[in-house]
Amino acid sequence: MSASPLSDELNIIDDLGCEPPAAPAEQARPWRILVVDDDPEVHNATAFALQDIRIDGRPLAFIHAHSAEEALAAIVADEDIAVALLDVVMERESAGLDLVRKVRQDLGRSAMRIILRTGQPGYAPEMRVIREYDINDYKTKSELTRVRLLTTLTTAVRSYEQLCTIMNARRSLALIVDTAADLLSRRDPGDFAAAALAGARKLAGVDGDGFLCAQRQRFAHYPGDTPLFVVGANGRFADRLGQPLRECGAPGELAAQAAAERRSVDGSGETAFFIAGENGHDAVLYLETKAPLTAEARQIIEVFCVNIGVGLENAGLIADLSFSAYTDRLTRLANRSGFVARIDDHLRSGTSGWAVALLDIDHFSELNDALGHHKGDQLLISVARRLCNALTPGMVLARVSGDVFGLLGPDETLDPRLLLEHFKTPFLVDEYSLPIKATLGLTRLDEAGDSDGIDLLKATNIALNRAKSGDRGRWHYYTEDMARETRGRLDRLHDLRVAVTQQRGLELHYQPQIELISGRLIGAEALIRWRGPDGEFIRPDLFISLAEYSGLIVELGAWVFKTAVAQLRDWETKGLPKGMHMAINVSLVQFRDPLFIDRLRQALAETGIAPQRIELEITESVAMLEADTVIGILSELKEIGIQIAIDDFGTGFSSLAYLHRLPIDRLKIDRAFVRDLDSRSGSGASIAQTVIGLGRSLGLSVIAEGVETEAQAKLLMDLGCPLAQGFLYSRPVAPDAFLAWVQARS
Repeated sequence: MSASPLSDELNIIDDLGCEPPAAPAEQARPWRILVVDDDPEVHNATAFALQDIRIDGRPLAFIHAHSAEEALAAIVADEDIAVALLDVVMERESAGLDLVRKVRQDLGRSAMRIILRTGQPGYAPEMRVIREYDINDYKTKSELTRVRLLTTLTTAVRSYEQLCTIMNARRSLALIVDTAADLLSRRDPGDFAAAALAGARKLAGVDGDGFLCAQRQRFAHYPGDTPLFVVGANGRFADRLGQPLRECGAPGELAAQAAAERRSVDGSGETAFFIAGENGHDAVLYLETKAPLTAEARQIIEVFCVNIGVGLENAGLIADLSFSAYTDRLTRLANRSGFVARIDDHLRSGTSGWAVALLDIDHFSELNDALGHHKGDQLLISVARRLCNALTPGMVLARVSGDVFGLLGPDETLDPRLLLEHFKTPFLVDEYSLPIKATLGLTRLDEAGDSDGIDLLKATNIALNRAKSGDRGRWHYYTEDMARETRGRLDRLHDLRVAVTQQRGLELHYQPQIELISGRLIGAEALIRWRGPDGEFIRPDLFISLAEYSGLIVELGAWVFKTAVAQLRDWETKGLPKGMHMAINVSLVQFRDPLFIDRLRQALAETGIAPQRIELEITESVAMLEADTVIGILSELKEIGIQIAIDDFGTGFSSLAYLHRLPIDRLKIDRAFVRDLDSRSGSGASIAQTVIGLGRSLGLSVIAEGVETEAQAKLLMDLGCPLAQGFLYSRPVAPDAFLAWVQARS
């Protein structure tokens, strides 16, 4: 039923006892109070009773609604209503409660305080209803004196303010958490700075312009020569990005003050927030706030700045990692990864007529060892500067490895002759004037087919290695033939590795060594043979160098020695002369193996063969390369009893003085001189005679290899050569064939 107008009257008793205080001159933001009642007198009485009243220094502003529908529209339009004085019964008995339900549940306005007023106590809601509808207070109109109304309103306003503060803090903290995760995911420093600025403006609730400045050490790829410079900016500061802070005028001075004093500083409608970073990498966030920030907003931004500091450090580390990933620290040029990326960028552009070059400084490691790494680094920097000065706009220079520089540019500009011209003038490094040469490998992009940066770098490296295999100071362009040869070499190396590790396809063939006067067998030379995966023999000159290059020669040589010594024992059991010796070739790489002599001792111990029956052959060039190392090892071998022969003698550059120091037993005349014995104009006879005479004077035995004719054998005998081997007697043959050959001569 509807309420009687008389019973619903509002008669507010003035019990303040004095006139209300006059309003102060300054204007403060008012508390917005919504009065909802279908009786106009209620509105007038409420406004009159509370006129000129201030709560906590702020005046009251009234919004009037005469129905629940009108009140709902007012609440939707105004989000800053602090308190609603709401009549319970209006156009309907449940109009007030229905409005409360919509405000709380539909609009989610949980902070606004709702005070129910009614002049009919019979319509007072039960406590269950008050809790269910989230009603904050209930008063009958008859009990509302002026003091009680003011007290009730003051309590409600303060409750509203506290709830708003809590809710704002909760929203701000949620924003800080979300923004912190976003900041930590930012990899680009500029992108990070923009996100930090946006988050700070949102927390402050301002649209003012601002910037973030940081120390240069954290963002080295930005220009500037001062510790603080702008890394992120918006609004009127957007054009200051990358500039030193000193060029930002008065805002820059405020930010510099914050950095110098290591604290946040307020200006007139502006604030510079100091951000302490790790290892002294501080930063400052500058915001134009127009008006002073509230204490709560300032505190929230200070918390947010802690996250900025952590994220700034993270973004700086990412920037450093990115810089290291694509830049050479020494020369500040692109590194290998950066060079590949630039090649890929160029390929995507579709420009034709360009080339890639790799330039290798000849003998740099020797210079580095002789002068020290510091001067070696200075030399690299000097080379980089000289090459940079030779570049035209658009070309790329990189340091792709220790002493190798990469160049990308037009084919006509990357003329190898012109590039090598830059190395004709010595490089000055401190007090040294260093004459440097370089070797080049080049690839024309138009001839490289469907390749990417990695493929082109590999192809150019193949060309560079081809150039380095000849005389230094030259160049080679990449061709498909080079690629096929390289792939073939790699395939052969793989097959050889399998053969050595699994002892598959490896054989030893033996060539007899003969005493020329008697024709008696005195020994055999063990020669390795390898059947490839296709069952065909591969020439020794094609795989021995691979074995030495890859280090497989150590394991391969150990197998050869053990197999040859065991074969000598096996032949003895089958009736071969017990005094014959076995000659086995040894490379320099085997000499460098610290287990070399131990392996020999073990093989001899397992077979019981006397060391004196084993002859190790080393080439003259090996004997000359590392004199002290070779002499030491040869002396140790001689102590064991093993015989030593110099193979291919006469083809190297050994001096008589050095030869005299070597603990050797035999000289081997190279087949090239023996072959020249048949030529009247050749010098073979003279050289052979010299070697034979040298051996006789030094007390050394002499053997000639490559003897193929009776005439050669006779001439060697006439010259006094005692021993020989060659096709005249037998080709290198398998063990059983060798045994058959010996038995056939018996």
